[in-house]
Amino acid sequence: MTHLRPHPQGPLVGVRVVELAALGPVPFAGMLLSDMGADVVRIDRAGLSVEQRARARNNVMNRGRRSVALDLKSPSGQAAAHRMMAQVDVLMEGFRPGAAERLGLAPQQCLEANPRLVYGRMSGWGQAAPNRGEPGHDINFLAASGLLDTIGTEDSGPVPPLMYLGDFAGGGLTLALAIVSALVERATSGRGQVIDASILDGTAQLGIVVQGATARGTWHPQRGTNAFDTGAPYYNVYACRDGRHLAVGAVEPEFYANLLRVLGLTDISAEGQNDRSSWPALKLRIAELIRSRDLADWVAAFQGVEACVTPVLDIDEAMRDQRFHAPDAYVDYDGVRQSAPTPRFSRTPSGVNRPSPLPGEHSEQVLREYGFDDDAIGRLVDDRIEQ
Repeated sequence: MTHLRPHPQGPLVGVRVVELAALGPVPFAGMLLSDMGADVVRIDRAGLSVEQRARARNNVMNRGRRSVALDLKSPSGQAAAHRMMAQVDVLMEGFRPGAAERLGLAPQQCLEANPRLVYGRMSGWGQAAPNRGEPGHDINFLAASGLLDTIGTEDSGPVPPLMYLGDFAGGGLTLALAIVSALVERATSGRGQVIDASILDGTAQLGIVVQGATARGTWHPQRGTNAFDTGAPYYNVYACRDGRHLAVGAVEPEFYANLLRVLGLTDISAEGQNDRSSWPALKLRIAELIRSRDLADWVAAFQGVEACVTPVLDIDEAMRDQRFHAPDAYVDYDGVRQSAPTPRFSRTPSGVNRPSPLPGEHSEQVLREYGFDDDAIGRLVDDRIEQ
């Protein structure tokens, strides 16, 4: 189970991480590591405006960390960062390739000072990509990975799935896994290493099933004509009379038979489930049937029936749901309803140990822990490194 903890607890307790403030994948990875007990300190920019500080404070993805404000473009800020790097297990940065080097935080420099350091680099295109210096966002990496072309219906064109697949799944999750893997390897070798993670590479790897199907000739390149991309009538989302939606995933023959039975389609043989020639007409029939009743009616009709049919919940409904979600799947913390740390560990439970910090909120506390004396801390603060 996962709980709120006054002190860090989880499988990564004792691991010290420095996260250089960035967007998207790096803060998501930092949240995951912090949820699992790591002591994650984020280095934020100094001199942020009141509005910028408030936005950071209100971003629940920043939960669990402490924040130090350093001007990494100044010699004193760089020296302070180097002093911290020499004492931690992990550094995460999400700059464009070459930016860390310009700030004096090149991997080689950090590893020379701390040979056990796991240096996690996250970029959009990758450190070795031909276009590594170009800007980009989630939608651009999805497009270049080939995944965006697979998402959507036959008529819709490619549909961007927010930032879930690129920034978080392909980026942040991949980076967090790589960091933990490098820590495991370090336990044997005693040596750190550099991780080159990119949103593009991680996202492309999520398409491994489609890549394999393409190689076998079983993937139809036309969007919305395959079994799992809304092509099949038994794997689709249908609109109800009240404008709500029903998700149907009746893939297995027995579930498909139950779907046909509840819908009253007695003239349709379950044995013809994968007859592609019948799919377009059957999708229209099912759509018409489901559109004839409200979502609540269909939920009641499929109650207790094994047909893999589920109401499409909005985010608020999902966070309040008691049918599908475990009781501790969401937590109310710092006034915000949010996902609890996951997965669940039987012996070393994870937890949220503090709210999202104001940038620079813990500068004095953290710098003191890293061996800075009062004079050094005073100089850093006087240099407007803490606002």
